[in-house]
This record gives sequence, structure tokens and C-alpha cells, in this order.
Amino acid sequence: MYQLIRKFVFTESHCLEEDSSKTFAELFEKLDLNKDGKVDVSELKTGLAAMGFSMGKGEAQKIVASGDTDKDEGLDFEEFSKYLKEHEKKLRLTFKSLDKNQDGRIDAKEIQQSLKEIGINLTDKDAEKILHSIDADGTMTVDWNEWREHFLFNPADNLQEIIRYWKHSTVLDIGDSLTIPDEFTEEEKTTGIWWRQLVAGGVAGAVSRTGTAPLDRMKVFMQVHSSKTNKISLVGGFKQMIKEGGVASLWRGNGVNVIKIAPETAIKFMAYEQYKKLLAKDGGKIQSHERFMAGSLAGASAQTAIYPMEVMKTRLTLRKTGQYSGMFDCAKKILKKEGLKAFYKGYVPNILGIIPYAGIDLAVYETLKNAWLSRYAKDTANPGVLVLLGCGTISSTCGQLASYPLALVRTRMQAQASMEGSEQVSMSKLVKKIMQKEGFFGLYRGILPNFMKVIPAVSISYVVYEYMRSGLGISK
Repeated sequence: MYQLIRKFVFTESHCLEEDSSKTFAELFEKLDLNKDGKVDVSELKTGLAAMGFSMGKGEAQKIVASGDTDKDEGLDFEEFSKYLKEHEKKLRLTFKSLDKNQDGRIDAKEIQQSLKEIGINLTDKDAEKILHSIDADGTMTVDWNEWREHFLFNPADNLQEIIRYWKHSTVLDIGDSLTIPDEFTEEEKTTGIWWRQLVAGGVAGAVSRTGTAPLDRMKVFMQVHSSKTNKISLVGGFKQMIKEGGVASLWRGNGVNVIKIAPETAIKFMAYEQYKKLLAKDGGKIQSHERFMAGSLAGASAQTAIYPMEVMKTRLTLRKTGQYSGMFDCAKKILKKEGLKAFYKGYVPNILGIIPYAGIDLAVYETLKNAWLSRYAKDTANPGVLVLLGCGTISSTCGQLASYPLALVRTRMQAQASMEGSEQVSMSKLVKKIMQKEGFFGLYRGILPNFMKVIPAVSISYVVYEYMRSGLGISK
């Protein structure tokens, strides 16, 4: 299929691993058409086309963008060789992951097995089609050289991009917000696996939130009522809540918190799919910064739609015994006493908090995952769900740490009307007031129970999610 590039890169060098620097230098010289010491998008496309390698739409731009560390819109030799070496390393990991019997070759059955593990069932014919597209010598098996040849100048460097090999739990919930789901394949959408994934994640989130609801209520209680002059400890806070309303009062507000999972998940998922389509350039694969932007916009869309439920959750969490008979009574009394705008108090800091949370969460997650793969991955490109959950827990914690002050301000604004003698102030005035009276750390009231609930929330969510996947017939 790519005989010219196969001859140049693989045959003449005999073994890429043995003399990669020399091989890359020869290839770079051949691609650097104007001899200015760098290869740009146009040269990459023209040079590879002359060697018989046809590139898909936007692939040359993605390769240059991935390796262009100095942002001069071209790859010098150092950037070029570094990109190819890193790209080749990832390709070898994915090859070994597919090579189930470790015989150095991939056959159709191994492709079927790998796809089945991520919930995609291929027919024998379809598996053979995939194999045939990579198989250069007609043996209906693919060795490492054929695999490398096929993907060396393809920006897809892992099986998540090729056949979604790195797919993992997409909607696990640690109690504060559902993660943005990865893109589902067309087959998953057709067969209904996508909605089963969402249902499994929703049920896992509901159980997780219910299990950690006392800590969540304590967080809100401390955010609103704790101060320098009214210090509330964990033990003291729980005693106070139980004394006022009994043990059942520890779950106040949990009903709304669970109910809002379904609309939040649905809106976020649908919005994410639409924003991805709008942001992906030339209809190509969405890049990490575009995924972040799509995720942030989807999160903002979901938050806007369900925000009144957030407000009710805070009010119900802080209510005194007998204040509201339930969610509808709470909504009715807020509307009658404070008007429609009361349902959007704290909306601005809530939306502003999405950006640092989502940005830091994504950046830390990718950094930790790639660091683990670089250090520990030898025979597989799949970190495993426990590693991914660990990375997700740490990244989410970092995101919460950065956005927590805005979350506290949001909660106080939501609760202002229900607090006796509380002045109704704007976000900026409230921040200034907190800083003056309580100092910088006043913006982190309640963060201890918030962090305490992360590990149990992740653990509960993971266990329930796996049981739900099994019960709903989602192949692993």
C-alpha cells in the first residue's frame, strides 16, 4: 500500500530501531523541499505524496501541530525526530496490546477480541477489512513493521483514536459533577450501548451521592455557617445537625441532588456532542484544547438548565425541621417570597468556576496518565481502569481545590435569603467581606469534608458502575 515509503524508511534502514537518527535525518532531508531547515504542512503533504503516502484531511496539520514546540509553524530536525520517536513508542505499545498471544503478529481474531473488550462487536468480515487495510504482504496478519509503516505518518497514535482502545468509564461521578463522556462510536450509538453506559453512570452517581450525602451536607453547612467567631468542627457539626433533626437530617437535600443527575447527564452529553462538531476543525478529530472548550461549554449549558435545582438543593440542605415539606414546597415558597431571580443566585461564580475546574482537571489527568504510561507501560497501552480512576481522583481534587472559593461564594449567595439577618450582597462584595472578616482561608471553609468524600465517592461509584455494566449487558 505504501511501497515507496516502506522501501525508503524500512527496507533501506533495515531496522528503524537500530539507526533511527540516521533514518530520520534522511527522511527529513527528503521532506525539507526548500532546504530551509524545517518541514511545514505543505512540504509534509507534498513530500509524503511524492513517496506514495496519501494523507487524510487535516492529518499533516495535526502532525506539525503536535511536534511544533516552538510554535513557528514548522518542524526542525530535532522536533521532527522527537515527534517520530515518541509517536513510534506509542504505536509499539498499542501493537503489543493488540497482540494477545505475543507472537509478534496481529490477526483478525485478536482485533475482534480487543474491540469486544471495549463493547464493540465486529463480524469476521469487518475484522478482516481492518486487517487488510494494514496488511502489506498479503499474509492476513500484521507484524510490527507493517503496523509501524501504516501509522508512522498518521496522527492517530493510540487505539483510543484508532479503535477506542483506551476507552474507560465515561460517566463516573464523584459527587460534585459528572465527567464529560468520551465520544461514543457509531456502533455503540446504534446498538444502544451509549445509553446503557449513561444509565450505569447515573445509577452509580445516585448511589455514590447518597452514600456520601452526610459529608456533602456538612460541607454546605460549614461553607455557610462556619467563621472565625463560629468555628464548626466535623464532630460538632454532625452533633448539631443530629440534635436539630435526627440522623435522617444528614440526608437533607440529597433527593434533589440525585434527581438532577439525569437531566444534567443528558444535557451535558448532548451539548458536548454538538460543541465538538462545531469546534473540530475541518470536521477532523477534535484536539485536546477543543475537547476542553467543548467540555466547558457543555458543562455551562447543563449548569444553566439545572441551576434552579442547585439552589433548591442548597436550601433543602440548610433547612430547619419543618421549614419545607419537600422539593415542590421549597420551590413554591422561594418563588412566592423571592421571585424567579432567586433561582439563579450565585449563578455567576458557579459558571466562572467551571473554567478552572475543567481546565485543571483535564490537564492534570492527561499529565498523570501519560506519566504512568511512560514509566510503567511496557507491554500494554491500556493503563487499566484503576489507574485511570486514580488519575481522575487526583485531577478532580486539584480542580476542586482551584475552584473551591467560587463554589463557596456560590453556596453563600444561594443561601443568603434563608440565613437570618444575612445581607443580600453581590459576588464581589461577598468575596471582599469574607476576606476582611475571615482572611484568605475563609474561602476554603468546608473543604475538609469535601475532600473526605472523594475517595468513598469514587469507590462506591466504581463498584456500582461495574455491577450496572454487568447487569445491563455491556461487554467489558
